Amino acid sequence: MSLRVLLILCVSPLVYPDSHSLRYYYTGVSAPGSGLPEFSAVGYVDDQQIDLYNSDIKKNIPVASWMRNKDAEYWRRETETARRTEPLFKHDVRTAMSRFNETQGLHFYQVTYGCELGDDGSIRGYEQHGYDGREFLFLDTQTWMYAATMKQALVTTQRINSHEIQAGKMSKHYLEDECISALKELMEYGREDLEKRVRPQVKVSGRDSDDIMMLHCLVYGFHPRAVDVKWMKNEVDDVPTYQTTHVLPNPDGTYQIRVSVEVTPKEGDSYSCYVDHSSLGAPLLVNWEPERPSVWVTSVVIAAVVVIALLGVAIVGVLLYRKKASGYKATITSETSSESSKDNARA
Repeated sequence: MSLRVLLILCVSPLVYPDSHSLRYYYTGVSAPGSGLPEFSAVGYVDDQQIDLYNSDIKKNIPVASWMRNKDAEYWRRETETARRTEPLFKHDVRTAMSRFNETQGLHFYQVTYGCELGDDGSIRGYEQHGYDGREFLFLDTQTWMYAATMKQALVTTQRINSHEIQAGKMSKHYLEDECISALKELMEYGREDLEKRVRPQVKVSGRDSDDIMMLHCLVYGFHPRAVDVKWMKNEVDDVPTYQTTHVLPNPDGTYQIRVSVEVTPKEGDSYSCYVDHSSLGAPLLVNWEPERPSVWVTSVVIAAVVVIALLGVAIVGVLLYRKKASGYKATITSETSSESSKDNARA
């Protein structure tokens, strides 16, 4: 499952914050004994998976809770569509392997397609094909022709762009009409969940490394998925990102992301984490403050230093006293002995 998700990320298109989307991912796998289904299909509305079909269960099932409201006829139609598509993908993965002169091993052929509906009523469709996690070909939605991104895909694009097939025109009709209609219908079913807004929580931290400071901004607990996170210097200039994670799901249905930067702190400079999300009225700026010892800690340290200093003085005093006393005793003994010798001599 994790490998399939990795492939999805490699060919996944951008989804704009002020839009709703319906996306499907189809994956064909070359090796039946790999532990992965030979074919799988998953659908998403916005950031929520709505259904699942694979060659092991042989039927389309709901994943999002609100999709269970769909009637039996809907699931029958979706199952039939997936079953008709399954042998095509088994053929596609074998064809792609032959184009790369590969006869064995674990290989994947994947297609992602879908549509987006903007808040202003604008629509956008896309379709991308990938092989082993790399883009293989895509649908140019300006010309509605398929374009190869690898030389091994040229034969395929020439065939499906031919006058006899014109696959791009069929895709145009689906993406601009059928897909948008299906998206609107699904949005009505899941509106409560899809339009849920949860404000992000933000935590900033820093760690010294020689003259470099590594700053981290963890943004978590937000919904929906789309978010803009970056570091700012003096609340004006963007700081080039050193490292960022993908937006990751939490068990409660919310999301998290961490953005890190390396900076060289200078006197007078300030750094803050910028967060923009649809649940916020205005973007957040969360300042990073270097950790400073508290007044209580400082007082304790000072008191400890004073005590140690006093103990040092006392120890030195005791040592000097003992040394002086020892010298005095030795002198007295010597003089007494001398007087005794003189008395004995007189006797």
